[in-house]
Amino acid sequence: MSSQTKEPRLHIATIGKTVGIKGEMKFHIKCDFPEQFQNNSTFLTNKNTTITLSEVDQDKGHIKIAGVFSVEDAKKYTNLKLYTTREETRKNCHLDEGEFFWFDIEDCEICEDTKVLGKVDDVDRIGTTNYLNIITSDELVKLGLANKFLIPFHKPFILKTDIDNKIITTSGALDILEAS
Repeated sequence: MSSQTKEPRLHIATIGKTVGIKGEMKFHIKCDFPEQFQNNSTFLTNKNTTITLSEVDQDKGHIKIAGVFSVEDAKKYTNLKLYTTREETRKNCHLDEGEFFWFDIEDCEICEDTKVLGKVDDVDRIGTTNYLNIITSDELVKLGLANKFLIPFHKPFILKTDIDNKIITTSGALDILEAS
């Protein structure tokens, strides 16, 4: 087994119901990078196979799968989940300055005034805001603070994000933790 197959998969889309008589299907994107869905792009599936999207219509939210030409054939793919890897995401998706992949933010330590508050467990989007879901450090939990807390992933709360050293420097996060 290659190291790529051991790498965690990232769920990026789900194929919905059929919408046309020639095998077109509804397409539900579950990521921030719709540009990776192009004609003839290939993805891993939740059935441990790969499929190739022969046509992608971003405006309508429709796709066609290579080799599928009828409603009957297309129905076999309803609710199929599409995945990619971190390596493929880095290769196919462009980040602007100051933007990060969620999987790079996970496991970063949250530090404020030389104190480690905890570690990022996950990133949640609530409305249009991304929140860091933090597991509080054992030391602070022993002092009676909450086991988990959320902080918005934007200024003024986030001062610096250092992905290489897995450290996010914050301001006001301790106040949020103490109020949790």
